[in-house]
Amino acid sequence: MSSDYTYDEQGQFFPFFILTLSGLVTLPLTYNLLRPSKELENTAPRIKSDFKPQHADLVEAQKRKRLRKERRIKRIITVIIGYVTMAWMVYLIMVTARETTKSYDPYDILGVSRSADEKAISRHYKRLSLLYHPDKIRPDPAKNETIETLNDRFVELTKAYKALTDEEIRNNYLQYGHPDGKQSFSIGIALPKLIVMEGNGKYVLLVYGALLGVLLPYIVGKWWYGSQRYTKERVLVASAGNIFREYKDDISDNGIISALSTGEEFKDMLNGARSEAGLAKVEKKVLSDETSFLSAEDRESLKQMDNVTRRKALALLWAYLGRVDLGDASLDAEKYESAAVALSLGEAFTAISLAFGNLRPILGAFSSSQSLIQAVPVKSSPLLQLPHFNEDVVKSVEGEDSKEHLSVQRFMKLSEEDRRRRTVGAGLLSDKQYTDAVAVARQLPVLEVSKAFFKVMGEKVITPSSLVQLVVKARFVPPGYTNVPAVNELDLEDIDPDEDDLDALMGRKPAKNTTSKLVNGKKVESKIEKIQPPLAHAPYFARDHSPRWHIFLADAKQGKMAVPPFTFTTFDKPIIDEAGKPTFNVQTLKMQFQAPPQVGDFTFVMHMICDSYLGLDHKMEITLHIDDPAKAAALGEEDDISEPDEDSIAGQMHALKTGQAPKKKTRKASDSSSEESDTDGDAGDTSDTNTETEDED
Repeated sequence: MSSDYTYDEQGQFFPFFILTLSGLVTLPLTYNLLRPSKELENTAPRIKSDFKPQHADLVEAQKRKRLRKERRIKRIITVIIGYVTMAWMVYLIMVTARETTKSYDPYDILGVSRSADEKAISRHYKRLSLLYHPDKIRPDPAKNETIETLNDRFVELTKAYKALTDEEIRNNYLQYGHPDGKQSFSIGIALPKLIVMEGNGKYVLLVYGALLGVLLPYIVGKWWYGSQRYTKERVLVASAGNIFREYKDDISDNGIISALSTGEEFKDMLNGARSEAGLAKVEKKVLSDETSFLSAEDRESLKQMDNVTRRKALALLWAYLGRVDLGDASLDAEKYESAAVALSLGEAFTAISLAFGNLRPILGAFSSSQSLIQAVPVKSSPLLQLPHFNEDVVKSVEGEDSKEHLSVQRFMKLSEEDRRRRTVGAGLLSDKQYTDAVAVARQLPVLEVSKAFFKVMGEKVITPSSLVQLVVKARFVPPGYTNVPAVNELDLEDIDPDEDDLDALMGRKPAKNTTSKLVNGKKVESKIEKIQPPLAHAPYFARDHSPRWHIFLADAKQGKMAVPPFTFTTFDKPIIDEAGKPTFNVQTLKMQFQAPPQVGDFTFVMHMICDSYLGLDHKMEITLHIDDPAKAAALGEEDDISEPDEDSIAGQMHALKTGQAPKKKTRKASDSSSEESDTDGDAGDTSDTNTETEDED
């Protein structure tokens, strides 16, 4: 017996080997490319508006450019190549597949029935001998026959005949499946023949050395270095270091914008000659007398910068915030691109500010985010967020000598006649532009706080060092809506999660997002979907952005952050109905932290800030009352579980444990009135937890 190992790439198993390797790479990449995106910006609705700003085509071009980067062209090409390779291997499997062993059947070769006896087989063989004996037959050129093929055919017929009539040969056939005894077999090995050919060993070792000693360490090192280059905010570590060096406890809002220009990302954006191209033109436009939002200090700071890349990046940011037309398509495109880069860098500045805990930089970081998204100078009028509004319209609405900016909410509270008189006219807005601006204002997600209080789950009082929840009850009330329904008091109550919802009880996630209702007498639970507010209406910002609300507690006296921000992007109840009208549903927002270790009253300032709009922030004082643990123990004793009734399930379990049935309870009228009195007292204690809140205008 001999074995024939086929190393040729056309062997039986080689296509399977390549198909498996290709699938291991291609299929996971395909899933990565086709899986639904979990980015908030890809699932949120949009504010309805037909407003197109100046350079709308450049803004859209920047959005498309960013999408192309996110689509990862290299992965798409790899997937295409992978599927082409897999298809080719499937073709080879179908075309070049061959049998590893061939079944020998003498009956089939002779063309006789398996039920034929030896005489019938002999007669049939003699007839075939007369036809196919080499001395009796001549080759037919039309059938491509030769003397050799005729001889082989006759030998095959003779061998089949002897396998059925000769005893020794028949035993070989029955034992080994072939009249000649044990046969050689062929195994296709999934290796190209080139690898095992004599003389190629050194090249094979060289290839393996390059793969394992060079390519693999390079890939792993590149991945590791790439992951270490970025912070968790997806900002270059070098950029975070630069921003850290610019941080000051008393940094101004414009100072934050200047700090963001130190990001290394701008070097990639303004690489090569782009760092100096058009710089003089941008500076001339930005530093002109028309840009009144820049102070003398800001102007001088820009002029004194030695780093050309940072200087141009800062000039572009000022041009973007001031909506300055640079008169050059490439420069205007860079202007819009710089805003998206600066917003990402702003997350790094926010993280640094939170680490220090100083209130002023934290508020400035959120304010800078609002300005970048809305393309509005820091500390400017929130009315500039509305379509078609400019400085002239704002002055007409607010008044020439006004020292206080008007929020969109206050603007929409004006009567229709007063609003139109202030905004429509020569040099101001047309009727169509006014209608567009008001339509957008009516869709802004203004989150109004109805109630805020502290509580501990399952407890009636808050004790030192306990896990406290700040519960904020708020609802979306778009500006300009009248006849807003009053808040239902039941919606302002907070119900603790179910006992089996351990993650919610431990504060790791909100309570189960399910609601139950009776259907045909049965309790059916339906899942509540998380609701997203519309994408930020930011026509000048070259990136879709889903609004985020940040809630944190601050110590106003010390100017410090007391409890870090909790960020909310989705809500439990619908914000608008199917007709597009606001639902005014009360939303519940919760944040959990550890209470102070001392007994007493602690007054905080609660800040609720929307990162996408100016003038939607909310600030209020709120007091946390910490009770003595003895009070909690006393309330616990009052709430002790009494002995169960004998006719209840608990009573029956008690009887099984103790061997005695519990006594039947009798309730007197005085006991009932006493219990009602105790309940009223408990409710009074509960009100200590739901602390009073006071809004600050």
